[in-house]
Amino acid sequence: MNEITLQDDLARLGLDRRPEARNTGDDLGQEDFLTLMIAQFRNQDPFSPMENGEFLGQLAQFGTVDGIDRLNGAFAGLSETLYSDQALQAANLVGHRVLASSDRAYLPESGSLAGAVELSSGAENVQVDILDASGQLLRRLELGQQAAGLVEFRWDGRTGGGEQADPGNYAIEARVIRGDSVEGLATLVDAQIDSVNLGGAQGGMSLNLAGGEVLSLSQVRRIL
Repeated sequence: MNEITLQDDLARLGLDRRPEARNTGDDLGQEDFLTLMIAQFRNQDPFSPMENGEFLGQLAQFGTVDGIDRLNGAFAGLSETLYSDQALQAANLVGHRVLASSDRAYLPESGSLAGAVELSSGAENVQVDILDASGQLLRRLELGQQAAGLVEFRWDGRTGGGEQADPGNYAIEARVIRGDSVEGLATLVDAQIDSVNLGGAQGGMSLNLAGGEVLSLSQVRRIL
């Protein structure tokens, strides 16, 4: 088999076109690979020539590796685009209030703390507890009977004894009572976004809340 026949074989396999210049480092590109294959073909032992199946197998293997490399490049570009879009969305949240998944909320001075729980079905009673840093119960909000859906709550900052609590972050626990069954509920808090940490393209983007708490962008359920 001569070089012309080899080029014909390459054309039938769609590998006769040389790609644009790529990195000139230690990695072999498509042109380098084909050059090595041609040299191997020219210098093969005439008494033990390369089998056609072996030759075509090497071409197929290279085609697979090259295709994966191109696919990785495409996904990298897509990742950068998605990251840019996510960064823009996060930046637009600065200064806005959001409803986000969290079990902690900030009580501002002379203000109130608000949030919500989501019920999959109606309940006889819904309770929300406000706890201090040591886990001590400060106030239990009795929300009573509720239908399925989003149930909002608000704490005015008063303890069970009627005293005004200090401003700061407080833990929240919620439960639903259905007959003799008591089930814990995930809580959503009303929070203001003060700033955004973009992190890197691999992730780590976070939202800084008033009061110092930090959320990930994925925790945001609704913009208020």
